[in-house]
Amino acid sequence: MRRITILVADDEVEIADLVALHLQKEGYYIIKASDGKAAMQAVQSQTIDLAILDIMMPEMDGYEVTRKIREQYHLPIIFLSAKTSDLDKITGLVMGADDYMTKPFNPMELVARVNSQLRRSLQFNQPAVMNKAVLELGGLVISPDQHKITLYGEDVELTPKEFDILYLLASHPKQVFSAESIFKQVWGETYYESGNTVMVHIRTLRKKLGEDTTKRKFIKTIWGVGYTFND
Repeated sequence: MRRITILVADDEVEIADLVALHLQKEGYYIIKASDGKAAMQAVQSQTIDLAILDIMMPEMDGYEVTRKIREQYHLPIIFLSAKTSDLDKITGLVMGADDYMTKPFNPMELVARVNSQLRRSLQFNQPAVMNKAVLELGGLVISPDQHKITLYGEDVELTPKEFDILYLLASHPKQVFSAESIFKQVWGETYYESGNTVMVHIRTLRKKLGEDTTKRKFIKTIWGVGYTFND
C-alpha cells in the first residue's frame, strides 16, 4: 500500500518539527519545507496527499503557494498560521484551503483535522466516485470525473470544496440544505464554528458563476433554512 505523504511548510523550524513529530506517530511520511518556493517544488516533484502551510513564508507566501497548487492539484490544504483575524481565515478559505488553524495550536487537534481531510480525500478519489453523472443545467455543465465546470461553454475555475458544494446542490435541485448539512457532507466531519465557512464558499461560488453581474441565479438562499439549487 502506498505511504501517505504530507508536506509541512513553515519557516519556523520548531513548529515544523513539532507537527512532523505528531504526524509521524500516526504513520505518515513527512516532507518539510522552510519557504514557499521549496514547498511548491515538493508538490511538483513528488506525490503529496495533503499540505500544511504557513502563510507568512519567505520566497512565496502560503496564499501564492495555494493558488499555484490549485491550478493543477486537488490535494487537501490546511493553513496553520499566526494570522488570527476572521478576514485572514476567510481569505485562506477563498484562496482554496480546506481548513484553517491558528497558532498557538493543539497538535492533537491538528492531527484529527489531518485525518479527517485525508479520509474524505481518499474516499473521493476512489473509482466509484467517478461514476457520478455529468449534470447539465441551464448552460451549466458539471463533470465530476474531470472535476470540471463550464458555464455557457466557458471554463469556471473552482476550488475542490466549491466544486463539491455546487455538485451537492445541483444533484438535488429544489432540495434545501442547511449550512450544517452542507458542511457535514462536503467537509465530512462534525459541524464546528462553520456557518461562516459555508457562507463564504457560497458567496464565492455565486461570484464565479457570474451571479453578481447577471440575472441568472443558480444558488438560492432560503432565509433561516439554508441553500438550494435554483434550476
